Formats: sequence, C-alpha cells, structure tokens
Amino acid sequence: MADLSDFEITKRWPAKNPDILQLYSYPTPNGVKVSILLEELGLEYEVHQVKIGDDETWTPEFLSLNPNGKIPAIIDPDGPGGKPMGLFESGAILQYLAEKTGKFLPSDPAKRMETLQWVYFQMAGLGPIFGQLGFFYKFSGKEIEDKRPRDRYANESKRLLGVLDQRLEGRDWIMGDEYTIADIATLGWVRAINVFYEAGDLVEYDKLKNVPAWLERGLARPAVQRGLEIPPFD
Repeated sequence: MADLSDFEITKRWPAKNPDILQLYSYPTPNGVKVSILLEELGLEYEVHQVKIGDDETWTPEFLSLNPNGKIPAIIDPDGPGGKPMGLFESGAILQYLAEKTGKFLPSDPAKRMETLQWVYFQMAGLGPIFGQLGFFYKFSGKEIEDKRPRDRYANESKRLLGVLDQRLEGRDWIMGDEYTIADIATLGWVRAINVFYEAGDLVEYDKLKNVPAWLERGLARPAVQRGLEIPPFD
C-alpha cells in the first residue's frame, strides 16, 4: 500500500485507497478538465471535494500541495520512479496524465507541440478572460457602474472565440480527427459561457460557425458528461 503520509493534505482529506490517484477538485471549468480526462482514460481514482466557496483552498493542508491555492490538484501514488508525486495546475496535470498513459496527446513531436499550444491557448487566454467576463457580467463586478471593464472582457472573449472558431473550420476537433487534451481543456470553459456565466448573447455565441457543433460533439461523449459532475456540488 502506498504511503501518502508525507502529504499534509491527506490529513484533511484522507485517502481511502492510497494506491490510486487522488484528485482534489471542484466542478468549475478548471476543475472538470482533470475529471473529464480521468473519465476518458478510465483510470481508477479517488475524488475529494474542495469547497472553494468555503475557502478550503486557502487552508494549510491544501496550500501544502498547491501554494497557489487553486483547484485542481492531484497526488499520483505511482509517480516518476514509482514514487508518490503531487501536482497542481490543470494544464500540467493534463499533460502529465496524457504522457503517462500515452493517450489524448499525439506521439508525433510536431503534432504533440501543436496540441500543447492549444492547451496553453486555453490556459493563457480563454480561461482568464472568460473568468474576468463572468466577474464583471454575472458576479459582484456587475454592480460597477462603469461598464468599460465588462465590455473589454466581452470583446476579448468574442475575439478568442473567433480564433477557436477559425481553428475548427473543417475540423471535428481542435487537432482535426483526433480528440485530445486540447479539446478537454477547452470544452468546460466554452460550455461555461452559456451555462455558468449566462453570457452567450453578450459574446454573440450564436453567430459562431463551428464552435457550437464542436461543443455539442464534446458534450455528447459519456466521459465528458460524467466528468462535468465530478465532484458533485453539495
């Protein structure tokens, strides 16, 4: 049996089965990236709900695994060299799991890097910008009378969706015929524009040519549907 006692986080969220991967998450657009991939891979894992609304990411136990205080994070009891390893940042976790299993990331070096550039496009562009739009449009920022911040993020969200829409021209998935971690990283965020942030009209989502069909294809995958609900909301 793997010994995870060196990980302080296991004192607050004990592992029932320390021999399988431990996921610390919440079903946000960032969190579901990893749960979707784990469901797609069919890996055995144990999920621990980290309640971000209760500031559980800022507890000493969680910060011991991710000093940046954000979900998701994992502990892999069978890390490099067979030793347990903790990892945070959703993009890094996606890449790690894809490389470890040899799935959802092309083995061809050029296609591998092309895939990763679109993962980073989501990490550096879609995620942060959509999140700011949500703050200024749906959450507490909507009370600010000056609408320039909201409009700035709305316009940038439209631009980024346009980039994705252009990329998907003639393609089923971001990398063409192959479904990859680039799609997995992006699906939850694009879904959030309508479902979570309720900003579809603001960003003119219905005017997009390719993104809606791509999202529909992604949401039709059983593993995606399961992953979107892991861990479940209380």
